[in-house]
Amino acid sequence: MEIIRDIDKINIEPCVATIGFFDGVHQGHRFLINQIKAVARAKGLRSALVTFSAHPRKVMQKDYQPQLLSTPKEKAELLATTGVDYCIVLDFTPEIARLTACEFMEDILKKKLNVASLVIGYDHRFGHNRAEGFDDYYQYGTKIGMEVLRAKACIINDVNVSSSVIRLLLQEGEIDMATKCLGYNYYLDGTVVDGYKVGRTIGFPTANLKVEDQDKLVPADGVYAVKVTVTGQEYMGMLDIGHRPTFNNGTNKSIEVNILDFNSDIYEQFIRITFIRRIRSDIKFKKVEDLIAQLHRDEAEVRRILQHS
Repeated sequence: MEIIRDIDKINIEPCVATIGFFDGVHQGHRFLINQIKAVARAKGLRSALVTFSAHPRKVMQKDYQPQLLSTPKEKAELLATTGVDYCIVLDFTPEIARLTACEFMEDILKKKLNVASLVIGYDHRFGHNRAEGFDDYYQYGTKIGMEVLRAKACIINDVNVSSSVIRLLLQEGEIDMATKCLGYNYYLDGTVVDGYKVGRTIGFPTANLKVEDQDKLVPADGVYAVKVTVTGQEYMGMLDIGHRPTFNNGTNKSIEVNILDFNSDIYEQFIRITFIRRIRSDIKFKKVEDLIAQLHRDEAEVRRILQHS
């Protein structure tokens, strides 16, 4: 896959393209990309993805928190596995934001990117007011000599797969369905930082994660069975996301993982937490002893899940 960032300094061969932010590069995206590649093969053209370096809404609203499924680096790595010829990365500028859909198709896609056929995601809209739909894009394409095709939707378990649907699943702790829609296990990368050190006093020492990219979505509060990658080795882990209600942690949310069968100092080291299943919500216990008893039950459940995953 050739990544193109400066569209003014390269000649792009005629191509079949689609537009999108491709957050998460999930099953819906891959289903769409496979349709693009099939059209490109049939026409003897290149296949291309047109995307943006930053979330368009974040560019227009500086305080917007996008809750991303993938960081820019992760997205690039995932897109590289799709087998497309070109990944064209545009800077979403105020000038681009002001373009109508017709202007974007003619000035950017047709004239600069040499798009011969444009495949539109089943629910995708673009242009400065996002008010137009597929019929409008088709008419604009006819006017400027560009074929416009509507893609089929990707449906899994009666769910139309999209980034927004997957975000909602993760925010509700529905890890199993999110995994099916993503096509891979969701993960968080980050660094182990200093924590409250309460876990070690109750027999469950934890590594506290500072997420690498603050725009990346953190799933729902609760206890999870996870896999933890440390220095290239993978371990079983019991993760808690929440406000530590038993210890009156207030509004401070923490991401703490108890790495099973592990006893090394990994402070300030990089780790990856891969989500397998949510086993319960965050609970406030009346006594610390009740929490400890529950943690032992949680550990047994985590081991059972991970030994069969």
